[in-house]
Amino acid sequence: MSQSAEDQAFLHALGQRLRLMRARRGMTRRFLAAQSGVSERYIAAVEAGTGNGSILLLRALAEALHVDLRMLLEEETEHPRRPADRLPGYRGRVALIGLRGAGKSTLGRLLAPRLGVPFVELDQAVEAEAGMSLGEIMELRGQGGFRDLERGVLERVVATHPCAVLAAGGGIVAETRTFARLLETCLTVWIKASPEEHMRRVIEQGDLRPMRNNPRSMGDLRAILASRAALYALADIQIETTRRDVPAVLAELVAAIGA
Repeated sequence: MSQSAEDQAFLHALGQRLRLMRARRGMTRRFLAAQSGVSERYIAAVEAGTGNGSILLLRALAEALHVDLRMLLEEETEHPRRPADRLPGYRGRVALIGLRGAGKSTLGRLLAPRLGVPFVELDQAVEAEAGMSLGEIMELRGQGGFRDLERGVLERVVATHPCAVLAAGGGIVAETRTFARLLETCLTVWIKASPEEHMRRVIEQGDLRPMRNNPRSMGDLRAILASRAALYALADIQIETTRRDVPAVLAELVAAIGA
C-alpha cells in the first residue's frame, strides 16, 4: 500500500524530531538502541523518514529519551535551551568546550579573573585526583576509568563552585551522561576553529604527537571534528577563533556571556 504525501510528510517530521531529541541529549544511535531495546537499523529508518513502525517501538524510544510519546508524534514541543534564558549578565559556571587546540585554556585563564571566579581545567583536575598524568590514567585504567574520573571531578566542581570558568576536555561530548551534566549546570561555549588552525596551535605549543607517524593526521582531525560538531553545537554560545587574535576573541566572549 503506497503512502500518501501527508503520510510521508508525517514520517519525515517524526524522523526529524527523533534525531533532534537524540542530538540534544548527546545520544548516539547505538546508545539509544541499547537503552530502548530497539534496533539501530529501525532507529536509522525512523530518522530517515522511512520507518513505518509499531507504536510500541516508538513508545520504547520515547521512554529511553525520557520524553512523553506525544512529543515524538506531535509538532515540536520540546524547546532547546536558548542563550536568552540565561543572558544578559549571566553569573554562574561557564564551560568552554571544543577540540584540543581551540584555545579553551588560554581563554579560560583570561576570562576567569575578568569575572572574578576561579578557573578549573578539568583534565588537570582529573590528573590531580588520580595522582598521575592523563597518559598514565589511560594506560592503567583505560578510557572508561578516565571517563569515570572526569565525571566525578565535574560533580565535585559543580558542588563546590557555584561560579567558575571550566575548560573541558575535547572528548567530553562523547560521554553522554557527563556532557548532559555539563550542559545542565553550566553556560556552555563552543570555542571553534578550523582543523588547520587546531593543528597549527597544537604544534606551536610544542606537541608533535598529532603528526608523528601519522601522515593522515589532518584527515583524522577533520573526521573527529565532523563527528563531534553536532554535539559541540548544543552549546549555548559559539565563538569562532580562526585567524583571530586572543584579545578580539576574549572581548567577544565577555560580551556574549553578558559579563
